[in-house]
Amino acid sequence: MNTLVFDIETVPDTDLGRRLYGLHDLSDEQVGQIMFTKRRQETGSEFLSHEQHRVVAISVVMRSKDSLKVWSLGDEGASEKVLIERFFDGLDKFTPDLVSWNGAGFDLPVLNYRSMLHGVTAARYWETGDSDNSFRFSNYLSRFHWRHMDLMDILSGFQGRGRASLNDIATLLGFPGKVGMHGADVWPEYLRGGLSRIRDYCETDVLNTYLVYLRFELLRGHLNALEHAHEVGRVRKLLDDSAAPHLKEFAAAWPAT
Repeated sequence: MNTLVFDIETVPDTDLGRRLYGLHDLSDEQVGQIMFTKRRQETGSEFLSHEQHRVVAISVVMRSKDSLKVWSLGDEGASEKVLIERFFDGLDKFTPDLVSWNGAGFDLPVLNYRSMLHGVTAARYWETGDSDNSFRFSNYLSRFHWRHMDLMDILSGFQGRGRASLNDIATLLGFPGKVGMHGADVWPEYLRGGLSRIRDYCETDVLNTYLVYLRFELLRGHLNALEHAHEVGRVRKLLDDSAAPHLKEFAAAWPAT
């Protein structure tokens, strides 16, 4: 069975902001600030509505057979359309179990809107049993199926008041949590041209999510203690074998116990 843990990073869609608010003569930074301000006036929070986000990074951890890999889709110069196509192409090719933290509440709705914008086809993702009967009982869209596991949603008992942040849960379980950046840093970093650092940050987030997922698999009896330790060891080996500075930083923040 293939397991794909994913996370996206986004910035304000300033092209949409210009059209929504008639801001054609302003810079991206100025348009973004106006979008945040208007959102705060409307809701009390600067967190933009899903359709106003533009995807700049998609990072994944893939566990298949004897392989474990972490990477960011596309290269730094890839368009948003290419990143999204790469993600859904992976679903079409491997039909993995998807794992996320708040993926049902944020990542997937954003990808839905952006896919429509770019005309991206995602047949496997939208399958509910019409072409493949096995998807009738387990598909990516149903909240209570297992083909997509939004760990934040599941572990909260599907109750909003029970939700916690990935950073808090990772820290609770002894994992590194946020390394180098936080979500609020993404837009300023993007404006500085720091897309590489954003992609690195996204990769550490999916590693945290994967480690939480492994603990969840132990919790529900899909891994025993020995199997769980073996899978965690795979993560440590991946980090030890990597020369990437952000993965070395992640490993240093996760001392062996």
